Amino acid sequence: MLAYDPSTNPLNNNEWAFPLMEIIHITGFAFSFGAIAIVDLRMLGLALPKQTPAQLLKDMAPWTLIGIAVMLMSGPIIFSSDPFMYLANGSFQFKMVALAAAIIFNYTIHRKVAMSNAETGTAKLVAVVSLILWVSVVFAGLFIAFI
Repeated sequence: MLAYDPSTNPLNNNEWAFPLMEIIHITGFAFSFGAIAIVDLRMLGLALPKQTPAQLLKDMAPWTLIGIAVMLMSGPIIFSSDPFMYLANGSFQFKMVALAAAIIFNYTIHRKVAMSNAETGTAKLVAVVSLILWVSVVFAGLFIAFI
């Protein structure tokens, strides 16, 4: 069996490679989470009252998808810099679970409720859960360095 040596990874051999990949990863996250947060804030009645949640969801969909695609392409590259460290890190493990839950929630329940244009307690609850899931991903990612 071949042993993995992090010192052979290009991200670990160039002082700019890892930070640049982090910037790309965080930018992708900002696009996706920002677009989703706009819809959530509308569902909470806190932003853009002249647009419906369904219209915002439709308008933000390309940005959300681009952001998620960038995240899902850059994340494994970052992971490759030291996979054993990431796999043993509790914050990383939590981030992966929260990310999977957030993406599944976004493309199922969140989407269905936003498309219904309902301004009910259910819509507000869905928006709050969505925001909590995505903020959890952010904080878990931040704490990877500290655990």
